[in-house]
Amino acid sequence: MARKPTGLVGASLGVVLLLALATGVVASQVQNFVTPLSGAAEVPIRDTLARGAAVFQLNADGTEIRYRLIASNIENVIMAHIHVQDLGQQTGGIVVWLAPSTTPGVMIDPGGGRHDGVLATGTFTDDDLVGALQGETLADLLDAIAAGTAYVNVHTNDGVAPTNTGPGDFPGGEIRGQLD
Repeated sequence: MARKPTGLVGASLGVVLLLALATGVVASQVQNFVTPLSGAAEVPIRDTLARGAAVFQLNADGTEIRYRLIASNIENVIMAHIHVQDLGQQTGGIVVWLAPSTTPGVMIDPGGGRHDGVLATGTFTDDDLVGALQGETLADLLDAIAAGTAYVNVHTNDGVAPTNTGPGDFPGGEIRGQLD
């Protein structure tokens, strides 16, 4: 009868397995991408206390990416995306919609108030790519990530003109993180 690992041995095996999964070293070749999100990474820089994280996991056969988008201390979120910029540029077009869903054009109503926690979760495939990557594959998105030209940002809007008046009112993006 095989014994279950206990104590330090069990904990050590758990840590090794988690590290292997996080680095994609397991035979399945699952790949993970994580980026912190802040106003300091946005273009232009945003003076905001909002923070977040975007976590992506490519499945073993490269046909699907699962994601979780977390944002806290942020007001009036209306949408979030992955963008790809041309080399030498600071911003770029949307290539994947993340929040409120992967459906292009769907937004959360402006002026929605404070958000803390998971903003969106889901999966996307080649069919969900839009803009410069429409008709392309996830491999092309992975190439943009490897080149350092893909980023995630979260857009906000308080619903009151004018825009860009401060935290909770940056329709062009309030927090951002470069994927690499």
